[in-house]
Amino acid sequence: MSADAWFDGAKPKAMSFAELAPLTPDFASLSFGECLERECVLLADNDGTRYFVSSEPLDEGLCTWASHRIPGCFAIVHTHPADLKALLSRLEAHQQALHQLVRLEQGAAVQAGSEEISPRSIARDESQVVRLVNSTLYDAHKNGASDIHFENTPQGLVIKYRIDGVLSLARQLPDLALTEQAISRLKVMAELDIGEKRIPQDGRFAVHIGGREIDFRVSVMPGLFGEDAVLRILDRQSLTAELSQLSLDLLGIDGATQQTIRQLASQPYGMLLVTGPTGSGKTTTLYATLCEINRGEDKIITIEDPVEYQLPGVLQIPVNERKGLSFAKGLRSILRHDPDRILVGEIRDRETAEIAVQAALTGHLVFTTVHANNVFDVISRFRHMGVDAYSFVTALNGVVAQRLVRMNCPQCAEDVEPGEALLRASGIRRSELAEGGQRQGRGCGHCRGTGYRGRRALTELLVLDDELRELVVQQAPIAQLKAAARSRGMASMRRAALDAVRRGQTTLQEINRVTFVE
Repeated sequence: MSADAWFDGAKPKAMSFAELAPLTPDFASLSFGECLERECVLLADNDGTRYFVSSEPLDEGLCTWASHRIPGCFAIVHTHPADLKALLSRLEAHQQALHQLVRLEQGAAVQAGSEEISPRSIARDESQVVRLVNSTLYDAHKNGASDIHFENTPQGLVIKYRIDGVLSLARQLPDLALTEQAISRLKVMAELDIGEKRIPQDGRFAVHIGGREIDFRVSVMPGLFGEDAVLRILDRQSLTAELSQLSLDLLGIDGATQQTIRQLASQPYGMLLVTGPTGSGKTTTLYATLCEINRGEDKIITIEDPVEYQLPGVLQIPVNERKGLSFAKGLRSILRHDPDRILVGEIRDRETAEIAVQAALTGHLVFTTVHANNVFDVISRFRHMGVDAYSFVTALNGVVAQRLVRMNCPQCAEDVEPGEALLRASGIRRSELAEGGQRQGRGCGHCRGTGYRGRRALTELLVLDDELRELVVQQAPIAQLKAAARSRGMASMRRAALDAVRRGQTTLQEINRVTFVE
């Protein structure tokens, strides 16, 4: 392609991150190292059309270099500098993992991973399987993923990241030998039995990324086509640093709910429950509450499985079932340690529930979590555990139910008109939205093309009073409990979600994903 084509009077085509992200990098024609050095990239679509992407399409020096360096024809494309930076960052681990994977070494020995994982160490490693696994760990952590999924399919290995609570495809490698070796590599790192492939196995390992120790909890599960692995990422140092400023304000909880939670957390005794599914931020909410009340005047003890955050001035006890330290046994011991505030990571059984209730009745303030769908299901859950209803409601001060909802990307959010089908599915009329529409991200480099960036908590809060306690003791129907609570001003989680849409913070599609239509 002639350099003159850059300056023939035609305006180079502009493309956004969302349009560029699905395209395939052509590192065979233009290496990734050259892309980084020149701040450009060569991409190809399914039809074979190639696009030379830069943020400076009229740079004469770059034009001349590209025309001589890249063989064959290609189209000129320009994009925003931030989108180009995000695109190069996304392609970094891809290049490190897949370079020269066309001829995978058969039977390559799986070696223990290095302690430090960086782009330089990945590039130097001779084992292609180690390079793949290490680059995946590095890329997932860099992109803020909470989990990594290695899935075994008939077509090969599929790797997905969970970012902001949603799974997204990271890469797909059509090599069956690679799949087995990647899982074996993870087993070695987690010190699991590499020869056992018939039963589930759990383990953990730690590596250093960016000068910080990152923990990975590993779960390996046998499936129809082989073993799958899921890695939970835990950056303890980052979390500990964030905890120094953690508060209910930072979680996005609305002001009225924050004030009520603070009032419940300042009571001299009783129980504050937070409920929701796994990954809904229950523990973070309780830690934010503890951070606000931890002024050094009270003895605060926690028992957790595992201890994920480290709080200064707080005695934190990890559950160890193998050594006989369960939630129930640990909680009994805690009561002999003169605590004022107790955090029980999760109530899973009747014994733990009864001890927690008794602790709340004997002058301690107990913070805990339980898995339930909403604040009213918590009552049914304790009934099914066989806990005495009168003791439970006497101890219970309040219940917070919450979900995490993705927020619109502030860089690319724009006003859109939702379709009638979406409005019907959401159970809302167009007139109930602000100016009849909603804000929605179109996808850019800042949000990895998703349209969302970051999450906030949606909550509903039930505060117990004498009348509600009496209804629970009488085993009143849930419908009657809901009516009584709402007559006292309790707002549902769905209402909080719709308010967030009206304020332009999220979308109807997102709240429909995490909450039920009333």
